[in-house]
Amino acid sequence: MLIRESSARLTLIELGDLARNDLPAWLEKREETLREMVEWASSYLSRPHPEVGRKGHVCPFVKTSMNRGLFYLAVESGVPESSAEAAQALRGYRDWFVELARRNGSAAQYTTILVLFPDLPRDRVVEIIENTQVLLKADYVSRGLMIGEFHDGPPAKGGLWNPEFRPLKSPVPLLAIRHMVPTDLPFLKDDPEQLAEYRRRFDAQTPPAAVTGPPLAGEGGQGR
Repeated sequence: MLIRESSARLTLIELGDLARNDLPAWLEKREETLREMVEWASSYLSRPHPEVGRKGHVCPFVKTSMNRGLFYLAVESGVPESSAEAAQALRGYRDWFVELARRNGSAAQYTTILVLFPDLPRDRVVEIIENTQVLLKADYVSRGLMIGEFHDGPPAKGGLWNPEFRPLKSPVPLLAIRHMVPTDLPFLKDDPEQLAEYRRRFDAQTPPAAVTGPPLAGEGGQGR
């Protein structure tokens, strides 16, 4: 388990904490939720799905992230009063993500943080999860990051290989943080500033498939 030195309220749960049954008392009531999300990441994100429309896992990166110990879970308890309040909480995880990724060296691209909002009532999920993603996306992109929204609605965004597939479905509402990758072009090309940031980072190495077809990983870190 990692605790943010500059902010004791921020905690990241590692897979090993669950494997060892080593959760502090204040997180024990979240154990079922945390285990459910690990199972979801293992059985959904880390496996092929017949509706994705391409070969490979739903997310090409999650299994490696989990295997390398770079997959972290965070719990935001309670219900934010607004998407602006949720966005403020996510900025702390954003900065921490950058620090963790620096420590991971060549494996940095596999760093993943899922920030869970288990107390959100169903009628506030879209407001908090989807609106917060919209509020934060430009800032994250400017730092070479992506932020994706997941909930059991699920979000209306269809898959890129199969528009009828709605891949951003998760049993608990969450926002996922990961690195931007060359195949993210379809998620950024419609915004001039985000496209410029993408080109600054990747234009010379953009694979043709990212220009002419769907990428391997979607905004939320899963293949769409």
